[in-house]
Amino acid sequence: MAAKPHIPLDVLRQQVCACHACMLADGRTQTVFGAGNPNARVLLVGEAPGRNEDLQGEPFVGAAGQNLNRLLTLAGLTREEVYIANVLKCRPPSNRDPRPEEIELCAPFLREQTRTIDPEFIVPMGNFATKFILKTDRGITRLHGHLMKAGKFKVFPVFHPAAALYHEEKQLALEDDFVTLGKLLTQQQ
Repeated sequence: MAAKPHIPLDVLRQQVCACHACMLADGRTQTVFGAGNPNARVLLVGEAPGRNEDLQGEPFVGAAGQNLNRLLTLAGLTREEVYIANVLKCRPPSNRDPRPEEIELCAPFLREQTRTIDPEFIVPMGNFATKFILKTDRGITRLHGHLMKAGKFKVFPVFHPAAALYHEEKQLALEDDFVTLGKLLTQQQ
C-alpha cells in the first residue's frame, strides 16, 4: 500500500483557518497554526494558544514564549531552527484546560503537521501535550526529562514554560531538561 501523501503546511494552515468543528472556533480571534522551520529536527508541542497567541496568531509569544526562547538557547537552539505548534489551534475561553472532545477534533491537524515536518525529536511541553503524544495517563512530573519513543519519533517531555513562571522548581527542572535536550541533539547527529 502506498504511503499517504504529506499535506503541505500552507494547505494544512488553510484547513485549520476554515475549521469550525468545535465551539472554540466561535470565540477565537484567529487560529494559531504553528511557526518555525518546516524541516526542523525538533518539534515543540504546547497544549493550546493563550490570549497573546490568539491575538497575534503565533505560538508562544507571551511571557511563556520569552521563557521558551531562553530555554532554547540552553539546548543550543533558536526559534528559527525548531517548529512550535499546539495540540489545539484555538484558544480555550479563559485559558481553561483543553477538553477531550476538543483534543480529539483538533488532533488530526497536529498529526499532519508532524508527518509533514517529520522531526527527529518531539518535545511535548506540559501535561496535555505529553499525554497526547505518548498516549499515556502518566503525568509530566514523572515523565519530564526522560527520552522515550512514540513510533519512529524520539520524545522528550518537559514542563510547560508557563507553569515554570510561577514555580521556581519547575523552572530549574526545565533548564536542566533543555540542557539535556541539547546534549541529546549533539549525540544524535
